[in-house]
Amino acid sequence: MSPSVSNRALDRLKKAANLVPIQRIVTLSNGDEFEFWSTPLTMAEREKAQKAAKSDDINLLALQLLVAKALDADGQRMFTAGEIAELKNDVRDEDLQAMMVALITGEGNVTEQEAKN
Repeated sequence: MSPSVSNRALDRLKKAANLVPIQRIVTLSNGDEFEFWSTPLTMAEREKAQKAAKSDDINLLALQLLVAKALDADGQRMFTAGEIAELKNDVRDEDLQAMMVALITGEGNVTEQEAKN
């Protein structure tokens, strides 16, 4: 296979990745909607979160990803690594789970057009 064919394939994959922030909306246990933005997950981000989690605990990995990737509408990080204990102890598990699932699976995604309305 020639390098030009390989480069075209990589370019196509990178273009298809469309790594722009996506609005995600999660309904919290009290009925309120919580919205955040995040880019689609890359392998490098998952590996970095796994290293930070220092464990095989899937919940801790998902929480690391949420802290690393959740952005507000202005593109600023919503959480810091120093807030992980507080998130774990002071936020309902079902709400955290809903946010983590939305981030990893894309549930709660809002299309660009829906976000404009």
